[in-house]
Amino acid sequence: MNQMVEIKSQFDPNLRRSILKKKQIAIIPVGSIEQHGPHLPISTDTDIVTEVAKRISEKNRFLLLPTITYGVSFEHAPFFNLSIKESTLRTVLSDLCMSLLSNGVKTVFIINGHHGNLKPIKNIDVKLKKLSKNKLKVFSLSYWHFMKREFDHAGFVETSLMLAISKNIKMGSAKKGLITDKMTKKEIQELGKLANKSFPKATKNGIWGDPTKATKKDGQAILAEIINNLSKRCQTCLTGHSS
Repeated sequence: MNQMVEIKSQFDPNLRRSILKKKQIAIIPVGSIEQHGPHLPISTDTDIVTEVAKRISEKNRFLLLPTITYGVSFEHAPFFNLSIKESTLRTVLSDLCMSLLSNGVKTVFIINGHHGNLKPIKNIDVKLKKLSKNKLKVFSLSYWHFMKREFDHAGFVETSLMLAISKNIKMGSAKKGLITDKMTKKEIQELGKLANKSFPKATKNGIWGDPTKATKKDGQAILAEIINNLSKRCQTCLTGHSS
């Protein structure tokens, strides 16, 4: 296994030496703290994206930054959420990228694990290119775009992924949520719009999908698929052509 470098456990002289020695590429994972039904912990998005980023870093020998645990989750109220504003998240990410640049790291991947963070990370690469006078390359990627299955919330996919990486799951409390199988594309789109404003209004119990049949084995397979596809995309971003 390649040795990834987890920033938080490094010692200053060695870290600076390794940045000087080779062009380092950094990963910033971004999650959220919000309800995930009665069976998954509120840290679910953060847990999954942390694991994805760790595996991508191991595979490609990237510098792994500590996960930004908080995201934009206001749409989950009145269910529990700890949220920051879109502008706050954008500012924190911009500051971190500029800080990495001042430390000699010029390429950054932002790996996103929460749907509500999509808007604040959109076009952040353009903003940072300008800010850094073309010195910084930033790529923002959301992990669920790298699997064949439909994205859900505390449904089959997320619950399976959590079963693969965590012991903090209460499968006995898992309940079916909003099932969209028999709906038209238009109906699903309308529900998606409503969910962006009020997730509980759209789903009633805060779950999009059916977690009851989720398994650890499915989770391991989905995770492997994500890591494989996301890793390929990272390499494509770095080389400018697909492998």
